[in-house]
Amino acid sequence: MTNTKARKKFGNNMRLIRKEKGLSQEALADIAGLHRTYIGAIERGEQNISLDNINKIAKALNVKPSALLN
Repeated sequence: MTNTKARKKFGNNMRLIRKEKGLSQEALADIAGLHRTYIGAIERGEQNISLDNINKIAKALNVKPSALLN
């Protein structure tokens, strides 16, 4: 899987879980302590996200980090 495909898959998984939880990008960003535009860029596959931020987002969504990567 190329890096771009991996980022897009991660972003898609994040978006699906966020919507299932009924959260807006802004709400997720607030809970995770990240900026809303950064959340949007991740969901579009534009950001190469760090492990630290993967953990922040997973914790904010109340899922294991692997749920975002599968």
